[in-house]
Amino acid sequence: MREYLDLVERVLTKGQLKKNRTGIDTLSSFSEYYKVDLSEGYPLVTTKRMNFKSMLYEVLWYLSGEDHIRNLRQRTKIWDAWADEDGNLDTAYGRYWRRFPSAQVNPKTGQYEVREFDQIGAVLQTLREDPSSRRMVISAWEPGNAWTSKLPPCHYTFAFNVQGSRLNCHLTQRSGDIALGIPFNLAAYSLLTQAIAQETGFDVGYFSHTIIDAHIYVNHIDGLREQLTRTPKQRPKLLIVRKPFDALQFDDFTLIGYECDEPIKFEVAV
Repeated sequence: MREYLDLVERVLTKGQLKKNRTGIDTLSSFSEYYKVDLSEGYPLVTTKRMNFKSMLYEVLWYLSGEDHIRNLRQRTKIWDAWADEDGNLDTAYGRYWRRFPSAQVNPKTGQYEVREFDQIGAVLQTLREDPSSRRMVISAWEPGNAWTSKLPPCHYTFAFNVQGSRLNCHLTQRSGDIALGIPFNLAAYSLLTQAIAQETGFDVGYFSHTIIDAHIYVNHIDGLREQLTRTPKQRPKLLIVRKPFDALQFDDFTLIGYECDEPIKFEVAV
């Protein structure tokens, strides 16, 4: 997909050498942005093989609202490095998407009490009742948690917006690993946008993405240069079974026509 390769080229060209917590230096660029028209096909990167199944299990885990990886690790090890020995994850995206702790004052006691708020559910309801709303924002950043977490949310907030009959999504990310993370983020939020659009009767629109610290680890440079020599292939299609949103399961998603180049090995910086 050309939009992704253009992002890679920009960061390789203008990125500044920068140290970070992992001990592996990066080429870092501030506030990178790209935009993809989802009506032109599902934007799964084709210039290397992507693990669609792993990404889908991760998204469904987010939507479950779980804050541990006991079920997820049976399918993918993607979060193992950041969970404790019991599988608990101090920053689990789905927990905040579906059960964000909201402090409310009890009028009888004058004391704050915490209730859980389903942000995904609120967006679905708003799209049905008031699709022109500009308030369809979902946050995974809870300050008390984020400032002490082993890995605070990278893709920390996203918003939906309707233009005509099309549902658009914008993701803001504080930190983005261009080689490994961004292709997964693009695929995951595009899938989520399509599923929500189908549930609420909209066509898919654009997915747009702002990355505050867009970076390439120095040990990923050669692999990304190899990827830039490859020609993007036609985007695949994603079919989702028409059933209630919260009843969707792994087998309800079918990827059609995914042709891609060989995998490129990139080491994960933890």
